[in-house]
Amino acid sequence: MALPHLDAATRLARWMVRDPARAEDVVQEAMLRALTYFSGFRGDNPRAWLLQIVRTTALTRLGQDAGRREDVLEDRAFEALPSAEHNPEARLAGEQEHGLLHRAIAALPGELREILVLREFEDMSYREIAMVTGVPVGTVMSRLFRARRALMQAFGEQPA
Repeated sequence: MALPHLDAATRLARWMVRDPARAEDVVQEAMLRALTYFSGFRGDNPRAWLLQIVRTTALTRLGQDAGRREDVLEDRAFEALPSAEHNPEARLAGEQEHGLLHRAIAALPGELREILVLREFEDMSYREIAMVTGVPVGTVMSRLFRARRALMQAFGEQPA
């Protein structure tokens, strides 16, 4: 049940711990926990259940690593972003825009970044995000609004 959601777990871990190698460790530990506690799974949403385990594992790991400097996620996470332009100038502009987006997302506080990643990259509903993060739906909506507003400001747009 959890294996189909392994990519989502990896993406969330990468955005949370901001280091591909540490993210792989987080996902591996989370999968072990999921396997160990699978008998306690009583829900109907294995994706949200697994991502909740990944989130908890990542937060635990970040707490253990609090004394270390946070590393910036490598640009490999953005290789999957579509770029249909064949024009070198347009490609360069697109890469610069992806870089700006990457830096803007990485600069968000963790609580905003995780909500944004779960909503925009994992396409989770507000209710699912609330279940994963353990906060009320209203808080999810508020954090998502603040994250989007911060991204708009990073791109020089005036929020409405």
